Amino acid sequence: MSFVTLDSVSAATPDGRPLFENLNLSVGAERIGLVGRNGAGKSTLLALIAGDRAPTSGAVSRAGAVAMLDQTPDLSAGARLVDLLGVGAAWDRLARIELGEGDDVDLVEADWDLPARLEQALAEVGLNDFEPERPATALSGGQATRAGLARLLLARPDVLLLDEPTNNLDAEARAFVLQALKRWRRGAVVVSHDRSLLREMDRIVELSPLGARSYGGGYDLYAERKALEAEAAQRDLDHAEREVRRVAREAQVARERKDRRDAAGRRFADRGGTPKILLGMMAERAETSGAKEGKLAGKLAAQAEEARAAAETRVERARLLGFDLPSSGLPDGRMVLVFEAVGFAWPDGRRVFEDLSFRITGPERLAVLGPNGAGKTTLIRLATGQLAPTAGEVRLQAPFALLDQRAAVLDDSQTILENFRRLNPGASVNDAHAALARFLFRNAAALQRAGTLSGGERLRAALACVLCAAIPPQLLILDEPTNHLDLDSVRAVEAALAGYDGALLVVSHDEDFLAAIGVDRSITLKSP
Repeated sequence: MSFVTLDSVSAATPDGRPLFENLNLSVGAERIGLVGRNGAGKSTLLALIAGDRAPTSGAVSRAGAVAMLDQTPDLSAGARLVDLLGVGAAWDRLARIELGEGDDVDLVEADWDLPARLEQALAEVGLNDFEPERPATALSGGQATRAGLARLLLARPDVLLLDEPTNNLDAEARAFVLQALKRWRRGAVVVSHDRSLLREMDRIVELSPLGARSYGGGYDLYAERKALEAEAAQRDLDHAEREVRRVAREAQVARERKDRRDAAGRRFADRGGTPKILLGMMAERAETSGAKEGKLAGKLAAQAEEARAAAETRVERARLLGFDLPSSGLPDGRMVLVFEAVGFAWPDGRRVFEDLSFRITGPERLAVLGPNGAGKTTLIRLATGQLAPTAGEVRLQAPFALLDQRAAVLDDSQTILENFRRLNPGASVNDAHAALARFLFRNAAALQRAGTLSGGERLRAALACVLCAAIPPQLLILDEPTNHLDLDSVRAVEAALAGYDGALLVVSHDEDFLAAIGVDRSITLKSP
C-alpha cells in the first residue's frame, strides 16, 4: 500500500528557480533515504509530502497520516518533556484523576495506556531515565531532537519525515535514532548524509533537477551502483568524444576530396573545346553533390556532438568537486601539539577534564571522540590558546588553522576573493585568483559572496584561505567539518584530506569520515 504518492510533481524556489520537474515517487511501508546535493530541494520535497507546500505542477495524494520531526522544539520556560512529546494535556488529565481531582470529562477522555506507551517511546530514544515532567530547558539540543522523535513514535503516523535527524548528535544519540528507525515498520523518508543511518534504509532516492531516481537497498549498494554508473558514463563520454573527432576527420577528408575535384574541373574547363552547356551541367552536378556531402557531414557532426553533450551530462559532476591541498612542509618527526597532564575547570568550579596527556608528532591524525558536553570544544580552545589550562601544560609548536562546521573564518558579507586577501594581506589579486583556482573557484566564481555558498563550497573556500597562506598551517584543527555537507562534498573533502601531508586534529562523530581521511588514533573524553 502506498501512503503517499507524488505524480509528475515540480517545485521551485520562492524566486522561481526550478528545483525538480516531473517527479514521481510513492512511499509505502518502507524506509527511504533521500539524498542529493545541497540546494536540490530535499527539504522542499519533505514539505510537499507533509502538505506544508504545494507543488508548482503535479499532484500529491495521501492515504495515511504524515508527521515531520520538529527541528525547532519549544524549549521555553514552563514547557516540560511531556509537552515536547505532544501529550502534556493527556498527562495532566491522568495526574488530576490520580489526585482525585478529575471530573467526568477527564474520566471519559483519559488515555489509560499513556504511561506505558510513554515509557516505551522514551526507552526507544534513550531518554528512559528522564522524568516526564522534566523541564524542557534542561534538555540539550540532542536530547530535544530525540524527544521529538519519541513524539513521532507515540503518535505512530503512517509516514515519518526526518530532515538530517542525526546532525549535531553524538555517537550515543545517533545510535538510538538508528535503532528506532530499524524497528519502525511503517513508512519513513529520511534526508541525511549520515552513511551509518543511510545503510539501514530499504532504498535510496536521489534527488536532482531531473526528478527522483530510486536505488534498491541501503547506502553501500547505492554507492556501488553510482560508481558503476559513473564508470559507464565516462566510457560513453570517451566514446562520444572519439566519434566527434572521427566525424570531423572524415568531414575534413571529404572537403579536401571535393576541393581536388573542383580544381580538376576548373583545369578541364580551362583547356577549352568543351561545350558550355556540358560545362554548366558538370558544374551543377558538382555543386549539388557538394551540397549533399556538406549537408550529410553537418548532420553527422551535429549528431555526434549531441551524443557527446548527452554523455557529458551523465558523467557524475562530483568528479569536478575534487581538489588537492597544498603541501604543509611538515617534517615527519616534528612535535606539533603537546597536552601534558592538562586539567580544566570553569570559574564556577565545574570540572571538564583532568590529567589529559597526548602528543601529535609529524603528520599524525588524531580524532577527539566523546558525548556532547564531554569537553571536545573546550579541548580545541585549549589547543589553540583561546583558553588556558587550570592544570598542566599545552604546547602548540607549529602553525595551525582552525575550521569549525560553519567555517566562521569567512566573513559572509565579503566575496571569496575579499576573504582571501583579508586573511592573506600580502597576496596580490593575481596571487589570490591563482590560489582560489586551485580550489575550483576560477574567475567569476571567486567573486561569490561567502554568505551565498553551500556547505561544501564554504568549507572549500575556507581551506583555500588558510592553506594558501604565506606560512601554511602544519596542523589543521577541524570541528565537525561534515555536519552541513552533502554526500558529494563530503567525499571530495575526504579525498583532499586523505592526501594532505600535515597533521590533523579532528572532532567528528562520523566514523566513515574518520576512516576515509586515515585517522591514526583517537582519544575519548567522558562526560564529567
